[in-house]
Amino acid sequence: MPATPDPARRPSPDAVQTASSTFDEALRFGPLGWFAVAGLVVTLWIALLPVDLVLATAVAAVAAVVAVLLVVRWTPRVRVRGGELVAGRAHIPLDLLRAPRALAGAELREALGPGLDARAYVCLRGWVHSAVRVDVDDPQDPTPYWIVSTRRPDELVAALTRG
Repeated sequence: MPATPDPARRPSPDAVQTASSTFDEALRFGPLGWFAVAGLVVTLWIALLPVDLVLATAVAAVAAVVAVLLVVRWTPRVRVRGGELVAGRAHIPLDLLRAPRALAGAELREALGPGLDARAYVCLRGWVHSAVRVDVDDPQDPTPYWIVSTRRPDELVAALTRG
C-alpha cells in the first residue's frame, strides 16, 4: 500500500513560491504608516470613550485587527519567479522585458511626471522612494514599459537580468 503524504510535512504553496523566487518583496509601508494606523485606532477609541469604556476598547481592538489584516491583504508583492515578473496582480514573462534600470530621486520624479507614458503599467507606492523601469518588447502589447516600486532596485534589476 503506498504511503500517503503527511499534509503537515508538505510545504505550503507560499513557501514553494518563495523558495523558487529570485526576488520577492512586499511593498508594505514603513514605521510612519504603521504609526498612522495606530493613530486611527487610538482616535476611534477616544471618540467612543464617552459612550462606554468597554465598547470603546472592543471597537478599537476590532478596528486594529481589521486594519492590520487589510494592510497585509492589500499589500502588493513584487516577485521574479518562474520566468515572470509579478507586480501586484499583473505579471509578464521575463523574455518580453528589456533594459531594466533603477530609478530614484529626480530621475524617478521625471519618469513618473512629465516623462510618463499614459500606456505604461505602474505599480507604485508613495512611501517607497525608488523603482525599476523595464521596457516591454512585445508587438502585441501596447504597454511600452513597466515602472515598479521597490526598496531594493539593484536586486530587482539583477534578478530581471539573471532571469
